Amino acid sequence: MSNEAAETRYPGYDVLAKRDTPSWDPVTRQVVEERLATPLQPRFFDQIEWAAVATLCNCVVAQPADRPVVPLAAMLDARLFKNQGDGWRDARLPPLRDAWRTGLAALDASSRSALGVVFAQLPLEQQMAVVGSMQRGELHGAEWQQMPPDLFFSERVLHDLYGAYYSHPATWSEIGFGGPANPRGYVRLNKDRRDPWEAVEAAPDGTAEERNKISQENARVR
Repeated sequence: MSNEAAETRYPGYDVLAKRDTPSWDPVTRQVVEERLATPLQPRFFDQIEWAAVATLCNCVVAQPADRPVVPLAAMLDARLFKNQGDGWRDARLPPLRDAWRTGLAALDASSRSALGVVFAQLPLEQQMAVVGSMQRGELHGAEWQQMPPDLFFSERVLHDLYGAYYSHPATWSEIGFGGPANPRGYVRLNKDRRDPWEAVEAAPDGTAEERNKISQENARVR
């Protein structure tokens, strides 16, 4: 294990080691396999939208350097391609697909109006400034089609990107999550209780010896 990986909260834990154990049933395995096989090239977004959303993902979601990057833009594209909504929406926002197309076009228009180029072509510092303006509702223009930019940021950008991030198995390992509780379920539901098939969290101030012991235990979690 690298030094970077040794600093994770759940050293030695890999949720995918549960693949062929009693923790997951065939339905769970299929769902996880499909998620891991998400196409990396866009099927919903066009190339201009793809550049904007990929840049937005990099600005909004900081990812650890010690594991493969979760393909957020691809996961969002797959969701929009299948038109998988939430079952509800704020009446001030258009439907899911329309909200994303409108928001990305407006983000590019706002960047071009203020700084001369589209969002993806800005330096990182300016990209972050534009995102901050969107979060505060300070972006304006006909391209927003009366959709509040701050609402788009909170209800679509944050909601959809972090929803995708924490639905990916790489992130499950990061937070010690064992995947869907099917078919095993959870038994020890009281505070500070852990089922044997759950990962052990390392103390922030733990010694190297303690972390190594936890790593060995987590490697056996099934």
